[in-house]
Order: sequence, then structure tokens, then C-alpha cells
Amino acid sequence: MSNIKYILGSFGDPDEMMHGIEKLQENNIKIHDVYTPMPIHGIEAKLGVKRSRLDILAFFCGITGTMSAFALIYLTSVVDWKHNIGGKPALALPDFIPIMFEVTILFCAFSLVGAYYASTHLFPGRAPRVMDLRATDDRFIIAIDAKENAEHSKIDGLLKDAGALEIKHNERKYISYE
Repeated sequence: MSNIKYILGSFGDPDEMMHGIEKLQENNIKIHDVYTPMPIHGIEAKLGVKRSRLDILAFFCGITGTMSAFALIYLTSVVDWKHNIGGKPALALPDFIPIMFEVTILFCAFSLVGAYYASTHLFPGRAPRVMDLRATDDRFIIAIDAKENAEHSKIDGLLKDAGALEIKHNERKYISYE
């Protein structure tokens, strides 16, 4: 058994890469991932990528921020340090709205940045891991798990037919910048 972990098809054009994805899927070959230097419309649907749940997290973090701000303002200005300023009531809700809005945004922003880093493993200070360094510049890479798909020569032929400029057989998962 070989040590090949991934077969990488390198394309110079996004349309050829999309054609390569179609050819591989027609032959029931599972694609591990696709790396592109720019966003490509419709690639998520073609690869079957699930919808992100970050919007749900944002909603609940926003609600948490709003409730936290209201609780802080209420407890400090109504319960603990009640002041009669110009005859206004202690619980002046319109005065609380700007602070509640800002804390809502603050909670959403910090939680979504943290969730993004956690879900993509892109923590600050960590070297990015990519399969082919040219995927960040001008190449479109299709990565196929070689262990799940045993017909390597068939995969090579399909990638070549789709217009792959280069086909590599990687023995390791990622190339480090270090």
C-alpha cells in the first residue's frame, strides 16, 4: 500500500475546475476539498457544503448582549444608584436604547470572530495550512482523498480530461509556510 494521502488536480481556470468537479462526481469519486484563490459562485451547492449556522449564533449572542445591557443599566441606575435627574423616571427606557444597541453589536462581533476562528482553526499566530501554495495565488485545486478512492489512474485521467494543468500525489496532508 502506498503512502499517498491526497491526489491534487491543479487547474488554471475556474470553469475547467468546475467541469472537473462534475466529472469526478459523475464517476462517484468523493472530493475532499477545493481550494481557490477567489470566491466562486455556486461551488458550495455543487460540493454539498452545508449552510453556515453563524447567523443563529449571531441572533442568540445579540439577544444575550441586549439582555446583559438592560440588566446592567437597570441594576445600576434603577436599583443601586437611583437619582432624580430633572424629574425623569428612574426606568427611562428610551435612554437605554443606544447603550443596549452598542452592547448587542459588541457581543455579536466578539462571539462571531471567536466562532469563525474556532470553526476554521485559524487562530492568530498559527501558520496557515494549505495543500498547494499556488492555491492562494493563481491555481484552482481539487483535493481527492486517495485512501477513500482506490482508482488513482482513473482519477488522474478524469482530471486530465477536465483540463488539469498538473496532478500531484501528496504524501502529507498540508504544506506548512514554516
